[in-house]
Amino acid sequence: MAGLESTLIKANGALKRGDADTARALYEEALARYPRNKRLRLALDQLDTGNDAQVALDKMVAAYKAGEMADAARIGEALCRTHPGKHAIHNLRGAALLQLGDLAAARDAFQCARDLAPGDAACTNNLGITLSRMGEKEAAEQLYREAIAIDPAYIDARYNLAHVLQERGHDGEAEAAYNECLAMAPDHADAHYNFGNLLAAQKRHKEALAQFLEAARVRPDHADTHNNMGAELQALHQPEEAVAAYDRALALQPDDTKVLLNRGKAQVSTGALPDAITSFRTVLRQEPLNAEAHLHALFQEAHICDWHARGEFDQLPPSQLGSLQPFAAFPFADDPARQLAHAKAHAAKVFPLVAPTPPAPAPSSDGRIRIGYFSADFHDHATMYLMAGLLREHDRSRFALHAYSYGPAREGDAMRAHARTHCDSFTEIAHLSDAQVAEKARADGLDIAVDLKGYTRFTRSGMFGHRLAPVQVNYLGYPGSLGHPAMDYLIADPVTTPAGYEQYFTEKLVRLPNCYQPNDDQRAIIADSRTRADHGLPEQGFVFCSFNHTYKIGPQEFDIWMRLLKEVEGSVLWLLRSNEWAEANLAREAAERGVDPTRIVFAPDLPHNEHLGRMVHADLFLDSFAVNAHTSASDALWAGLPLLTMAGRQFLSRVAASLVSAAGVPELATSNAAEYEAKALELATNAEAMAQVRQQLAAGRTEAPLFRSAPYARQLEAAFAAMHKRQVAGIAPDHMTID
Repeated sequence: MAGLESTLIKANGALKRGDADTARALYEEALARYPRNKRLRLALDQLDTGNDAQVALDKMVAAYKAGEMADAARIGEALCRTHPGKHAIHNLRGAALLQLGDLAAARDAFQCARDLAPGDAACTNNLGITLSRMGEKEAAEQLYREAIAIDPAYIDARYNLAHVLQERGHDGEAEAAYNECLAMAPDHADAHYNFGNLLAAQKRHKEALAQFLEAARVRPDHADTHNNMGAELQALHQPEEAVAAYDRALALQPDDTKVLLNRGKAQVSTGALPDAITSFRTVLRQEPLNAEAHLHALFQEAHICDWHARGEFDQLPPSQLGSLQPFAAFPFADDPARQLAHAKAHAAKVFPLVAPTPPAPAPSSDGRIRIGYFSADFHDHATMYLMAGLLREHDRSRFALHAYSYGPAREGDAMRAHARTHCDSFTEIAHLSDAQVAEKARADGLDIAVDLKGYTRFTRSGMFGHRLAPVQVNYLGYPGSLGHPAMDYLIADPVTTPAGYEQYFTEKLVRLPNCYQPNDDQRAIIADSRTRADHGLPEQGFVFCSFNHTYKIGPQEFDIWMRLLKEVEGSVLWLLRSNEWAEANLAREAAERGVDPTRIVFAPDLPHNEHLGRMVHADLFLDSFAVNAHTSASDALWAGLPLLTMAGRQFLSRVAASLVSAAGVPELATSNAAEYEAKALELATNAEAMAQVRQQLAAGRTEAPLFRSAPYARQLEAAFAAMHKRQVAGIAPDHMTID
């Protein structure tokens, strides 16, 4: 080695004199004799880097900074051939290739850089990023951990570790990693943003919002942050603030259809329906095939009785509507097969992909069957008006009742207090994720979990995909199939689901003997001391009414109603006041049909018991078609007001037929539009016929099955007991008829 040392001394001397050519010649001569000598190769690399190689490296760095990744990669490739031992060149080349999307080549470049400098945290982190993008999440996680071990203060590696843990579904570890990252770097916008997404997925809306607010503080020009902030505000029932957040996002990205769609949904919640429709229709101008925006627009147009585009519904395949609740499609088609297809598409979006092992709770110590009722409506709501009698009459010696509320906590609400009084426990679960709800339900040892909400506003039916109980039931809140095998049974009756309807449900049908709908036979009616004139009604004329939501009213039934007004002199149509735009549109539609718009009278909202009392001033309730009156039909019948309906094909267009049959007036259920119109005209012009119907209805308040809460409770309990017995015996769910 003496010759080598002598050569190195001579070369160093030449460098000190500024004679780089002599030094290079000496190094190359020695390298020819000692080709594996690292000292010689490093010295030569350093010499070259200081000259032509340095010029090339500077160009590479400049190209990378200018975003000219192809040039940076090309220069880097040449430098790597001439200077294979410089890890920084391989690392920068890998970064350029990563930007170009050439993942395999980037991986190889970063791997080479890491082999040359295994103690370099940046090379290790960059290799992890590349493997993550290639789908090798577990390997990426390990590399991020190694980078952190090399340099504990390396924030990028800590953020990347948190993100990959989030992607792998390790939520608890991801949360801890985000907290560690943000403790060290409080202004890391990406960490705040993705931590917010992690919390939002767990329905921890307040915490998620806090993270998005921090992300927006650090990086106010990030549109997705404002969009996601809007979603959390919407989930927290702050729609005005949500609209403002979406507006900020749109100011940054005016053509973002996702944000436009979300803003439209929030505008619906604020009651600004025309603005919402404009948002949805703007999306359609940009994306004419956006089926979700299309159905949103049609549904809100139905709410304001704007029917000009109603025929567009036939263009929307159910398979493309999975992101939107099937309830929005109900008014436009009386088609149970279509509704099932839509429900299946929606279920695929909202239920977990992997079915968990069903719980197997031990028998209760007191022998009671444990029933869990899950709803957002344990307050002054239609569901509670119907269930009040059932809860009161439930046999608590045989059934333990547990209420789980994920709606607003309206303490002091009489209906909420009623539920608390008649249940063994009342648990607030709005703050829990679906998985946490499942843990709670399993810990409570539920035998049967009942979804009272289905795909209606504030739904969380997807939680049933986590298997809250061995038996799961779709009941009351949603008149149709949920389209998912996690739901074992649906409570129905022979009228809503005649023989052969099994094909339209993924659930097994359990038919109660009379009507599936419960009613409270102790509901108070506050007598109305006002006159017809006080309500804007004629003292002598016949009063048709339809106390349904405006979205249920379609042009087919409205045509009939207007013809009836023409046929029955002095008659009026009494409707619920919904919104100013619906009133204006219905007035216009009436005028176009030759009817004076003043013959349509709009009733303001009243407390429920007062509303029952004012129905004494109406003569005949005219039901809507595709979507029947449900609770409003029971209200009318309980108040002694005859209701005329037309039995359709899908569950929700047959509900009123079931109700009038169970109320003792089955003749008020017609089978087609012509029969419906003829029956309405007969009752409006034949006082004797009307008197007879009213007499039958009055008798039914004490005799008919619809208004007997205790017998109904026994029938439903028989259904629950049969379900439980089958499950305990290991027998699969099947269709059942309760005697």
